[in-house]
Amino acid sequence: MIVLDTCALLWWTLEPASLSSKALEICKKAESAKEIAISSISIWEIALKAKQGKLDLGISIEKYVGLLEKVESLTIEPVHHNTFIKSVGLSWEHRDPVDRTIVALATKLHATLVTKDKIIRQFYKKAIW
Repeated sequence: MIVLDTCALLWWTLEPASLSSKALEICKKAESAKEIAISSISIWEIALKAKQGKLDLGISIEKYVGLLEKVESLTIEPVHHNTFIKSVGLSWEHRDPVDRTIVALATKLHATLVTKDKIIRQFYKKAIW
């Protein structure tokens, strides 16, 4: 099982060439095994960035999410209140609530986390790029 952070999700779905070769390889394996997860908080983050004009998906957020929901290898994990509690309990000084929630999900699932973010990779030992 792998969890994609928000940027990895965007690159996996829209610009696979932007993934590192290692990230692309692990995504392909997980796709074949139907073992890719994302946190629903990533959808929230993407929607915010699109609304603020910081991200152009080329389609509406609703259509993008609709397409995500059709990907058989992908599970969109809703953020459960226990995940939020776990994110607060992480022994990590990082303050970004989205990153903390994604790390908490990966921890809960005992999953590899695909992220380019060095701060996350330094904290979460099962993170790759």
